[in-house]
Amino acid sequence: MPIHDPLRFASSLSAKLATRSRHVCALLGAGVGKACGLPDVEELQQLILASLEQNDRAAFEYQLGGRNLEEVLSRLRRISALVSGDDEVDGLTAEYSEKLDTLICQSIVNALNTTNLDPTAVDGLAAWVAHSNYHLPVELFTVNYDLLLENALENKKVPYFDGFIGTLEARFHPSLVERLPVSDSETIPAFFARLWKLHGSVNWAWKDDGQLVRLGQPVPSDLVAAIYPSDTKYEESRRVPFVVLQDRLRHSLFQPETLMLISGYSFSDDHLNEQIFDAATHCERSEFIAFCFSEIPDTLADQAITTPNLQVVTSNEAIIGGIRSDWKIPEADNPPNEIWDDNKFTLCDFKYLAKYLARSMMDDHENDNAL
Repeated sequence: MPIHDPLRFASSLSAKLATRSRHVCALLGAGVGKACGLPDVEELQQLILASLEQNDRAAFEYQLGGRNLEEVLSRLRRISALVSGDDEVDGLTAEYSEKLDTLICQSIVNALNTTNLDPTAVDGLAAWVAHSNYHLPVELFTVNYDLLLENALENKKVPYFDGFIGTLEARFHPSLVERLPVSDSETIPAFFARLWKLHGSVNWAWKDDGQLVRLGQPVPSDLVAAIYPSDTKYEESRRVPFVVLQDRLRHSLFQPETLMLISGYSFSDDHLNEQIFDAATHCERSEFIAFCFSEIPDTLADQAITTPNLQVVTSNEAIIGGIRSDWKIPEADNPPNEIWDDNKFTLCDFKYLAKYLARSMMDDHENDNAL
């Protein structure tokens, strides 16, 4: 049975990253925050439960039955939008649903405090972005709400654009987000990285006039945080930011010769999966590489086996060119431990991947020499 060579894969990835004409982007999930010390989704749910009063906790626990955190937020917003007066769904009135939504979002803001964390991994990612020098801007898409990426980019003095213009209460500008990354004096310059937060952020807030603003710090308790885009009947002003960002992802995925790196993402969002799989199917000259920290999700494995330009790697196996197989043990006496350690492929761990990306831009090409 064919087996995959981890050193050859890493060398091939290095060559792809060195091609300055490619459109390079990344989709980052909860595993990125976990690598820096933040809770994953399951741990976040437990922290929220612990922070709520007894009645609120019971209501939240009931909603969690068969749902994840984001599905609970969506359901609470549906209830708030659809019922009125003293009418109830699951024992929740519209007023209480809105109150519980606010309490959960504030608990999320508190739980995702980035103070006293280890930012080494995201600093490595920011260092890569800082020295990437591609013809087109690097685009970072994330479903995370925390401020790790913003802090890392600013620490490394990386100019970036996140869709907002302003300082104290930055406003969202859809027209600048929607423009394709081409050489045009009227667009944001290519040396500005793009940071697109698909599911909102702990420093996005809804103002009383219904407008979305980005603050310089996490949202205070007297404002409603814009966390996770509900699919309820928001008024149009509240739908626009998330719809525009989803369109930005779709346009980026279909950009010719795109290299999409996916890390820390569990492939549990059917809508995002559909966009990724559709682009991989129709853009044969683009490449999509998913780095999975644990086992390969079935939906991802099924798609990768029939889509050669969608590659999936874990610590002990990979799907490359539609072939699912184990990694072979490197023949080198001392393979680089940034790639292979303890008989495991390490780049599936975001900490190692970020370090590898940072080193891939070094002038002396130490990784290539080692390989």
